[in-house]
Amino acid sequence: MGAQWKAKHKDLAANAKGQLFGKLAKDIMIAARQGPDPAANSRLRLVVEQARKVSMPKDTLERAIKKGAGLTGETVHFEHALYEGFAPHRVPVMVECLTDNVNRAASEMRVLFRKGQLGASGSVAWDFDHLGMIEAEPITAGADPELAAIEAGAQDFESGEDGSTLFLTDPTDLDLVSRALPAQGFTVLSAKLGYKPKNPVSAANLSAEQLEEVEAFLAALDGNEDVQNVYAGLQG
Repeated sequence: MGAQWKAKHKDLAANAKGQLFGKLAKDIMIAARQGPDPAANSRLRLVVEQARKVSMPKDTLERAIKKGAGLTGETVHFEHALYEGFAPHRVPVMVECLTDNVNRAASEMRVLFRKGQLGASGSVAWDFDHLGMIEAEPITAGADPELAAIEAGAQDFESGEDGSTLFLTDPTDLDLVSRALPAQGFTVLSAKLGYKPKNPVSAANLSAEQLEEVEAFLAALDGNEDVQNVYAGLQG
């Protein structure tokens, strides 16, 4: 399902918009630690653009920037936690969490993984590449993603069904390639580090019922308040 699992029916999920805003607010707060001005903070600029594209309310966006930059007097502290394991039918999964309570997150991951298998650190990570991931869309219809990838310094690219392109980079080249893509005819929608499966399980090898079980498991993970990103080794 590409580099990052995304629910097919987000618009039908209860509170999906609120969940998305919550995840983006965390990203904004963390990015704003390096400064509240998007013009001088490239990481913040990209997340702010992403938030505006999904119509995050302006006051919610501005409040997140101020909190992250320490302008409200509130202490914002999120810890990064990475969980590895398997969804039903041995589909490998990497789960990134940003949480203000590591014990709560760990407890909830144990519960969620009861329908799969929670692994130890390194048990699944070896089967994923850690990469820079840049989602971009062409500014003009004639923009060539292959040429853009070469000229901007990306390692590879994947074409999306919605007309967007996912450019893959070395982790250290993420910002450099993000800055180079507009000159190659692409507008950057999001840019972050993520995980790409090396040997994804083909959905064609699963029955409709098995695929539904995997989708339900991934949706439950994605719906957790501490989960930022879910990467699944599932193809097709």
